[in-house]
Amino acid sequence: MNAGQVEPTGRATEVGAGGRGGLGTVRNAARLLELLGEGPAYQQLTDLAERSQMSIPTVHRLLRSLVLADLVVQDPRSSRYGLGPELTRLSNHYLSRLPLLGALGPYLGQLRDQIGTTIHVETLVHGEIVYIDRVDGDGRGPYRDTHRVGPALGCAGGRLLAARSSDEEWARALDGADELDRIAALQDGARELWAAADHLAHDPADPTLQAEVAVPLLDGQGGTVAALAAALDRPDDPAIINRTVGHLARAAHAAGRTLGHV
Repeated sequence: MNAGQVEPTGRATEVGAGGRGGLGTVRNAARLLELLGEGPAYQQLTDLAERSQMSIPTVHRLLRSLVLADLVVQDPRSSRYGLGPELTRLSNHYLSRLPLLGALGPYLGQLRDQIGTTIHVETLVHGEIVYIDRVDGDGRGPYRDTHRVGPALGCAGGRLLAARSSDEEWARALDGADELDRIAALQDGARELWAAADHLAHDPADPTLQAEVAVPLLDGQGGTVAALAAALDRPDDPAIINRTVGHLARAAHAAGRTLGHV
């Protein structure tokens, strides 16, 4: 069957350009991995086909290939599919080669000692904030980081990065935000204000999430590549925020100079 032809189910064999073995196959496999990263840990074949708008035979064929590569696993009891362990290995190889972390590495421990709270390095990927490095403070209190990925607009660093990103990324961030964060982001001038800010502080309504203040980290070309954030024990104290921002900004500036020479 040629690319673009329709199987008996009525859906196209592949979504996007390219046929089997081509760019379309890669895009479709990536789409399935993205869907497996959403919702429950293990998902049914029919649900994945419905959500991806691909036929069941196409999804089954792609999943079999992904299982062979350990990028996906299949639960032997339920026959449902979930993300595989190979993604962890690849992600760690990616992070170990990331110039950004090499540039920030010498400063994170110092920052934690100076500020006394947990330090995060955050990047924006497909409308979500990804915590790619952290140094824990001594007294972390009742807060827990149960996930290293979350809605971008739910934290200060994510708001900075989303506001400075493309319109497509901003739209993705809005789609993934909860109601209160979406309302705040859609206020007149909010995006422009966040994009122009040299720092942002945010205290989430969710009591299980800690407040933070973040500054942007710029590369040698002036592009915003990450946010450097610190947890705030006293988000209502301007003096603490200003002191914390000073330490974060100096570290971000020094790391940015290093990135300019990479």
